[in-house]
Amino acid sequence: MARLLLLCAASGLLVAAVAAIPPPEEAARMARYVLHSCDWGALATLSAQEGLRGRPFANIFSLSDGPPGPCGGSGVPYLYLTDMEISVQDLEVNSNASLTVSLAQTPYCRKHRYDPQNPLCAHIIFVGSIVKVNDSEADLAKKALFSRHPEMESWPKDHNWFFAKFNITNIWVLDYFGGLKIVTPEEYYSVKP
Repeated sequence: MARLLLLCAASGLLVAAVAAIPPPEEAARMARYVLHSCDWGALATLSAQEGLRGRPFANIFSLSDGPPGPCGGSGVPYLYLTDMEISVQDLEVNSNASLTVSLAQTPYCRKHRYDPQNPLCAHIIFVGSIVKVNDSEADLAKKALFSRHPEMESWPKDHNWFFAKFNITNIWVLDYFGGLKIVTPEEYYSVKP
């Protein structure tokens, strides 16, 4: 199994080096492509903290929808969380959140000299909620996250880490001029990155 993951990762790097990003008319595929290309995103919650209660609060989180390369990519954003984290405390009060991922974190936008705000430097906004994964999905989440973020395996055990996923209800794609494109979760999950 480890050999298969290594082969997938190696072939993924090769494919990524020569593959072009999806065209603007394929918004669902673009959303999957961007998520699978990103290792982290900005998660916005409604704060439950004293002095900030009810206000938007954004924080950076490592994420993964599967091992890098063409053999991964479920489209489900998985996260590794602890109740000690301030945003997770917000989610315990209100699990609704938004998650933004952008090709700005990849070499693509730098190579083309696209500013992160340039629509050609594609970014995706997911809206939904964060939920703990059940036991049957925990192995999938662990493989997805630890393949991209190996440091996570050594994080302090006394922090009570758990695997969670972002349940997507709405998707907005900004990858070209002319405004946001709306993609349904059904469209999103029916395509491959």
